[in-house]
Amino acid sequence: MLRYFVQVIENLTITGILAALLWAVTVKEGGERRERRKLLALWGCAAGASAALVIAVLRRTTALINRGFFNTWTLSFAIILGILHILFLWGFPRKFFQKRPAQAETFSACVNALLLGALLLYALPVIFLYPTEFVLPGESIFSTDFLFCLIGFAAGLAIVTIGAAAVYRTAGAMPGKAAKALLSAALAITICGEAVIIVQFLLARRIIPMIRWLFAVIIAGVNNSAFFVYALVGISFLAPLALFVSGFRERITGNNPAERRKARAARRTNRRWRFTGAAVFAVSVLAMTVIKDYTEREVVLSPAEPMTVEGGEILIPLTQIEDGRLHRFALNASDGTEVRFIVIKKNAVAYGVGLDACDICGATGYYERKDEVICRLCDVVMNISTIGFKGGCNPVPLAYSLRSGSMVVEIENLENEKNRFK
Repeated sequence: MLRYFVQVIENLTITGILAALLWAVTVKEGGERRERRKLLALWGCAAGASAALVIAVLRRTTALINRGFFNTWTLSFAIILGILHILFLWGFPRKFFQKRPAQAETFSACVNALLLGALLLYALPVIFLYPTEFVLPGESIFSTDFLFCLIGFAAGLAIVTIGAAAVYRTAGAMPGKAAKALLSAALAITICGEAVIIVQFLLARRIIPMIRWLFAVIIAGVNNSAFFVYALVGISFLAPLALFVSGFRERITGNNPAERRKARAARRTNRRWRFTGAAVFAVSVLAMTVIKDYTEREVVLSPAEPMTVEGGEILIPLTQIEDGRLHRFALNASDGTEVRFIVIKKNAVAYGVGLDACDICGATGYYERKDEVICRLCDVVMNISTIGFKGGCNPVPLAYSLRSGSMVVEIENLENEKNRFK
C-alpha cells in the first residue's frame, strides 16, 4: 500500500504543481483571450492524457516503446516549450510580433496547451500501468492485497490532486506578476531536472561524447535528483504559507454588511486552502523521505537451513519442511557460487519448490511476512499455490522428488542455474 502511495506522489507531484500553476496563470487572462486560452489548454490536457493512455497500452502489450528514447524526446520537447513559455510570460517574443499581436497571443496559447499535454504525456503512462501490477496472473481482484494496493494508489492520487488544487487557488489569489514569477521559477527548476535526465541518457548511449566536466555535473545532478523535486515543493509550500500569514493583515472592506460578510467568508476560504496546501506538501515531503525510506528498507533473508548432500543429490527430511513455513537452502556450486532455493509445503500433498530467484527480479530472494511469501525486490506477494510453476514473479521452478521420507533435489539442476546468482 505505502509503496504505491509513495510512487504516485513521486511521479505526479511535479506535474500536478506545474499544471496547476499553468492553469492559474491561464485563467488570469481577461476577456475573450482567456476563454480561447482555456479551450486550447483543455485540448492540450485531453490530447496528452489520451496519448499517455495509448503509450501505456503499448508498453504493456508490445515491445514497440523504448522507455529511454520516449522519455528523452518527450522531455526535450517539454524543455523547449518551457523555455518559450517563460519568454512569453515576460513579453520577450512579442517584440518579434509587434505588428501581429493576435498571432503572438495564439502562439503563446498553443505553447501553453502543448506544454500541458507534454507534461501529462510524460507522467501518466506509468500511473496508468500501476493498477496492472496489483494482481498477479491467476489471482482475484477480491483480495486484501489488491484492496491495500488500490487504497495506497488512490491516496497518492488524492494527495497530488488536493495539492494541485491548493496551488491553483493560491496562485489565483496572487498578483499577476507574482503568479508569473512563481510559475517561471517552477519551470526553471523543472527544466534543470529534466536536462539532467536527458544528458544522462545521451551520455549512457554514447550519443554525445564523454566530456569530463559534463560527466561530473551530471553525476552530481543524478546523485541529488531529489533536490529538484524538493525545491519545487518548497516554493509551492512557501507561497501558500506566506499568503496564509499575510491574510491576517488583510482589511475587510465593503459598502455594506453583506459585502463585508462575503469578504470575510472569502478570506476564510482562502486561508483554508493555503493551510491545506501547506499541509499537503508537508505530507508529500514526508512520503518522499521517511515513508519511502521505510518502504525501501532492506529485508535480510533468513539463513540457509542444514541439509544432507549425498553423491549428486540433496536430501531434506520431510519432517523439517512440514510446518507450511518458508525454508531456504543453499549449495556452493562448483565455481563457488552460492545457489539458493526455497521450499514451502502448500497443502497436504504438494510442495512449492523453486530457486530463490525469478525471471523478472533476479536473485534478490523471497522472504516470509506473517503467512505470506514476498519478493524482496518488488514487494509482490506470491500466491503460495502457484510456487513451483512458471509465471510472473514466481520463483523459478526446481524439480524434486520424494523418497523414503525425504525430499530429493538433484545437484545438477542447481549447477545449471548458478549463473542466476552471479
